[in-house]
Parts: sequence; C-alpha cells; structure tokens
Amino acid sequence: MIQTERALQHVLEWGRSLTGFADEHAAEAVRGGRYILQSIDQGLRDVSARTGRHPQDEMLIVAFYRELALLFWLDDCNDLGLIAPEQLVAVEQSVAQGEPCALPGFEGCAVQRASLAALAYDRRDYARLLEDTQCYCAALRAGHAQAERRSYAEYLHNGTVSIAYANVLCCLSLLWGLDMATLRARPAFRHVLRLISAIGRLQNDLHGCDKDSSADEADNAVVLLLHRYPGMPVVKFLEDELAGYTRMLHRVMAEERFPAPWQSLIEAMAAICAEYYQTSPSRYRSNSAGAGHGSLA
Repeated sequence: MIQTERALQHVLEWGRSLTGFADEHAAEAVRGGRYILQSIDQGLRDVSARTGRHPQDEMLIVAFYRELALLFWLDDCNDLGLIAPEQLVAVEQSVAQGEPCALPGFEGCAVQRASLAALAYDRRDYARLLEDTQCYCAALRAGHAQAERRSYAEYLHNGTVSIAYANVLCCLSLLWGLDMATLRARPAFRHVLRLISAIGRLQNDLHGCDKDSSADEADNAVVLLLHRYPGMPVVKFLEDELAGYTRMLHRVMAEERFPAPWQSLIEAMAAICAEYYQTSPSRYRSNSAGAGHGSLA
C-alpha cells in the first residue's frame, strides 16, 4: 500500500484548493481510509481477478482518501462555519451534481468528482454517490436546523445519513468494482446499510459526547436526550441501543451471503470505534481545539 506520508501529501496538495481545508482533514482521511483498506485487503484481492482493480493501486487509494477528506471537510464546514453560508450552498451543489463550483476557492470539489467519474468501474455507483452526497449535505444542515424540536427517533433517522457510511461504501464500490448498485436491490443489504449506519452514529455520539457536551452542541444523541430528560441514564440507554443494533446486524449477516469483501467491510465498519476513533484524539476529544462533530466521514 502507498506509504502514509506519500498519500498524505497527495491529499494535502489536492486539499489546498478548498477554502478552509485543514491538515487534520487529510490526516484523518488517510488514517481512517488506511484502516478500512487494510481490513478488506484480501477481499479486494479476490475481487481483482474479476475487475482488474488492484488493492494497491495508488490512484484508487488516493481517490478514496480524498473523498473521505472531502466528507470531513464538509462536516466541519457545517459544524465550525469554515466557509460562508452562500459558499457552502455552492459547494453542496457542486459535490452533489458533479459540476464545477460557481465560486472561486473550491476547485477541488470538481477535481474530485471528475476523478471519481473517470475511475468508476460501474457508472451506477457514480450516480448513486452524487445522490448520497446530496443526502449527506442535507442531513448535516438538518442536524442543526432541527436540533431543538427533534425526537430521538428523528435524530437517529437523520444521523444515519450524516454519518456518511453510505458514501464511504459507495466510493469503495465505485473504485474497486464491488457491485454495490446491484446489492442495493436486495432488501437484506439495504437493511444492513441502515443497521451499520445506526451503529456508526451511536458509536460516534457516545465516543464524542464529552466534546459535544462541553461545546453545548445538541447534534448528538447523548446531549439531545440529556437536555430533554435530565434524570435519564442516557449513556446506558444508548449503549443498550448500540448493543441491540449490533445483534441485529450480526443476525442479518449470518443469514445472508454477500460477495467479498462485504462481510469483512461491514465488520470493519462496526469495529471502527475501537480501532480508529482511539487513534484520533484531535477530532474526538474535548481537550482538542478546532475539531468538529466528528462523523467518520
């Protein structure tokens, strides 16, 4: 696999064309992306005989890291106000439609979309990635706009989109030919996607609740429930919720047979809290300055 420092430099060079892009966005993308790719390396090798897409292809790896960095940056553009609202609207239109941004200072958006369009093994994945990005951006906005009046169910429904796991999985499929477009037609796969996204959101909120509480953010299940029900054992409740979603995921995965590398990929995403969040204190800990809400992507 491409050396970490070399990959980081590639992502940083691209990120310089995005207003508000920080070294942290590139570092977190490379760290998280490397964990995911290492977790599914054997599955990607199995698929490569059919697709001709090698797991160690530097162009594919860097494109994946850049997409993760883009998602981190978009998250912080919403949470931290890195760019002006009118700029964010133009950026969202660009990344969700694959067109150049109407404003200067965001050339990297079009560069990344053009790169993924050219690299797409299946054009259906590229079309779906644009749709997923549109949903992701809308969920980020809704997370703040609806913070005061949402129920827990509404929060989690929105949060499963703003965690961006669908984007991450679709990008992997696009680059390495994992046939996600076909798999989405299967109810069991869509169920798995909802479950792993809910697991990711709850893991993220539990892990980042100290930071979010200290910042008085409401876009976190722990903070939302504590504000609504001050005497509620919120952490225990959400830990039970997380355990339940995890059990349901394991049952579906045991009953269904998905092609490589989906089993190991879903397992990697479910374990990401222990394997990845712990190595990212700058983004998830309350004593860190300048970090946002902290979705994986």
